[in-house]
Amino acid sequence: MKRCGQQGFTLIELLVSLAIVGLLAMVALPLTQVVQTRAKEAELKQALRVVRQALDSYKAAADAGVINKSVGASGYPASLEVLVTGVPRSAAFGFTAQPFVLLRRIPRDPFADDPALSDVQTWNTRAYSSRADAPQPGEDVFDISSKSTKHALDGTTYSAW
Repeated sequence: MKRCGQQGFTLIELLVSLAIVGLLAMVALPLTQVVQTRAKEAELKQALRVVRQALDSYKAAADAGVINKSVGASGYPASLEVLVTGVPRSAAFGFTAQPFVLLRRIPRDPFADDPALSDVQTWNTRAYSSRADAPQPGEDVFDISSKSTKHALDGTTYSAW
């Protein structure tokens, strides 16, 4: 009597299939981690660009007289929160009840690991009077950087961006 065609897989076929799937998973896992890191790096670059542009706009408004600037002051905001809460406009341009606001919110550093920190606390700030090679906080905010000490995909540290 003839046997009908065998149904199912042999043990060898199953082991080979499992080995191939495992190999594909080993290749895909590092790739997904690189993709996630690239996405976070793009988010960090965008956040730095937005905040730095707001700082420059604040300085330009102070220099133009749109907002009051005390004599001898750098013209940069005293804190990052000022970019969100706003400052009163100068009386020279007429009274307006609306403050001069530059940002809706301060973006969070995507590489900040501590969820207890507020969005503002995830950034290092640099005062106008501090040196570029040794940034220090001070009476105003001239620039920001990430607090992360991790290395980017290009080998630089995120705090150097």
